Amino acid sequence: MIEIDARGLNCPAPVLHTKAAVDKGNVQSIKIIVDNEAANQNVNRFLHSQAFQTTQERTNDEWIIMGYRQNGALQMEYSPESHTTVDHQKIMVMCATDRIGLGDEELGVKLMISFIKTLREMGPDLWRLVFVNNGVRLTIHGSQVLEDLREYEKNGLHILVCGTCLMHYNILDQKEVGETTNMLDIVTAMQLADKVINIT
Repeated sequence: MIEIDARGLNCPAPVLHTKAAVDKGNVQSIKIIVDNEAANQNVNRFLHSQAFQTTQERTNDEWIIMGYRQNGALQMEYSPESHTTVDHQKIMVMCATDRIGLGDEELGVKLMISFIKTLREMGPDLWRLVFVNNGVRLTIHGSQVLEDLREYEKNGLHILVCGTCLMHYNILDQKEVGETTNMLDIVTAMQLADKVINIT
């Protein structure tokens, strides 16, 4: 069994260390220790993408993740999306703020609300919606666009929410929509997107 102690490591280091170990091949069992919930979610999601079944145990502020792969299970190329053929472009929108522009803050909030609500006009071209930094506040309890985001997600839009950012603002437990993610997922999504739109 491979063992990885990822305590004290910032995102996306726990996932990168896990990926490096799995990429060596012929890994049937692996144990990873992390010290935050975001890393726990990210490592579990990565292992599942690699055909591992996982169990986890929490002790105080640490999570012990055990991954087991059945003999003959296929190792897959890691990607935050399933590989499907589409006839439209893939646009990734990344929101690094909960308001748009400088100047009047109240106006900035109104503009962001309008922007999120109007994204549906992009139709199937809208492929990923990513929230980082202060933008993660749009995904938590009390957000004025929470119902819009839930509707997008229900209709198949993949929403990624930065786990490091949620932890920085101490609001990880308040997130109500989207998938807690890491910078590896975000960078991979950028590579796969036909276009990236940044809202800062």
